[in-house]
Amino acid sequence: MTIEIRNPAAPEDYAAAIDVMSTAFLERPDVERAAASIRTHWLPDRTWIAWDGSRACGNFRSWATELTLPGGATLPAAAVSAVSVLPTHRRRGILNRLVAAAHDGMVEAGEPLAILLASEYPIYGRYGYGPATRDATLTVHTKETTLPGEPAGSIELAALDATTRDAIRDVYEIARRRVPGEIWRRDVTWNLDTAQEEDAFDGKRWSGFIALHRDAADSVDGYVRYRTDPKWEHGPTGEIDVLDLHARTDEAYADLWRFLLSVDLVTTVKAANRPLGEPLPWLLSNPRAVAVGRVADRLWVRILELPRALEARTYERQATVVLEVVDDVARGGTRRWRLEAGPGGATCRASSAPPDLTLPLAGIGAAYLGGTRLRDAVRQTGADEHRAGALAEADALFRTGEEPWCSTFF
Repeated sequence: MTIEIRNPAAPEDYAAAIDVMSTAFLERPDVERAAASIRTHWLPDRTWIAWDGSRACGNFRSWATELTLPGGATLPAAAVSAVSVLPTHRRRGILNRLVAAAHDGMVEAGEPLAILLASEYPIYGRYGYGPATRDATLTVHTKETTLPGEPAGSIELAALDATTRDAIRDVYEIARRRVPGEIWRRDVTWNLDTAQEEDAFDGKRWSGFIALHRDAADSVDGYVRYRTDPKWEHGPTGEIDVLDLHARTDEAYADLWRFLLSVDLVTTVKAANRPLGEPLPWLLSNPRAVAVGRVADRLWVRILELPRALEARTYERQATVVLEVVDDVARGGTRRWRLEAGPGGATCRASSAPPDLTLPLAGIGAAYLGGTRLRDAVRQTGADEHRAGALAEADALFRTGEEPWCSTFF
């Protein structure tokens, strides 16, 4: 039977979509309850469903956000999520068709970038996505170190209510615009994170803690959201699991960590999905008390409109390079672009000049935010250097001193 790709989704389609996604991700939720919940934030015109007769067999959805770039500018981006195909329908080209249809929709919506978090590494490179940020898990053994200094402000444990939601959202909105790789978060994310909504899959509300930091003027300028795991092994050995920590100032950042490391009955503070450039170890009396583990890829970037994307970000070095970009899944296929970039700005124009460098689009997506070395991004796929030194020059051009980071799961 022919597989049909339908968009937009109809209200009655969401139960089928949830069934496909949960099956692909090895889950078994209450499908009807989950479908009722997602109807508030799965937009019909941004949801593509593959149908095999009356049975849904694949999903692809996105939502509109914006991505912070090197230099502090932002661009619209399509955040991709819930990509799934039933295990009975693999290797039939369904994902290829879903991706093509969704990418066309993003281009029509004027979004120059698509971003995602990849469940499995090998899937998305062939669709032009490259791993642009990494993060790490930090484990701090609190009995082995201190964070010297006096607090610059005060810490309060906040109620899980709408007031707290709005306060931490305001902090994040300022903080995210300073870090390449951060994105705008949806209302549903803030509601779930502050127990204002039930989780669509298990029907439960989040039940951890939120601590706010107030500066000398009593304004909220930082927060940490965390949960606890009380343990006893010949005495208290509890653990704090940090889920989200953001601050508008260095002082608020230090005070929040100082608070976490001083909580009674706790011997370990663990923080997953933290930036590789986390400054915490440099603030501690004993940096060896911090173990850095599970460094992994996080945000993947696909560039849909290359000139607009490359001109929007800031470059720390000056260079001119003609790039021949191979995009196996785009309408344009292989195209050639002249990029002139430097600290004063950039231009990217179509070119008929001989290329300096031929490389896959996924390589540029990986290097786009400045954290992934371009030379590393093309080690497996290869890049053809038509001018000696062109790869090293382009690698240095895209690289930035600040490590990009995406703290948001979606």
